Amino acid sequence: MPTNSFLFNYEPDWKPNHPMLRHLLPYDVQSWVYEAHSLTQRLRCFYGDSVKVKILFHQWKTPFLSEVNHLHLRHQRYSLVREVLLHADDKPLILARTILPKKTINIAKRNLSHLGTRPLGEVIFSYPHLERLEMDVCCVKPETWSNSLLQELNIEHAVWGRRTVYAIQQQPLLVSELFLPDALKCL
Repeated sequence: MPTNSFLFNYEPDWKPNHPMLRHLLPYDVQSWVYEAHSLTQRLRCFYGDSVKVKILFHQWKTPFLSEVNHLHLRHQRYSLVREVLLHADDKPLILARTILPKKTINIAKRNLSHLGTRPLGEVIFSYPHLERLEMDVCCVKPETWSNSLLQELNIEHAVWGRRTVYAIQQQPLLVSELFLPDALKCL
């Protein structure tokens, strides 16, 4: 298991988003992958205040190679890696992995490094000039997940996800969100 992730044995195989991809995704997955607003807010519309964040991993580590490349970081540079589970009423909904470079944290006045159990979406969607720069999509097969996560969540089937590069005042961050079966029921 890599030392820079609780979620994965190895990095998922992300594919760049393109216009035809939308039509290849299952309808319930499309709805989540192309959601333009906060996923936390969407979950709260369905589950109310029972939506909670469980921190799985929160450390300064070297991101995966494609994450480094997407963020245009120097290799072997540490970033804050945060992995969480969004859940409600004992239902696991979304797994998320965020890569926060130091410059981005500094520009955001450290709000991003001290989230605790507060959802990232509540913070970044409050920035007036948040930009969505690019997005990738993947289908994570069970063998990609770490054994610890498989035991905790009992993931048996492939899970779809998106990975988005956002920018706050031109400083990037990378957010990967993976949609568990109970999230896909929240249309």
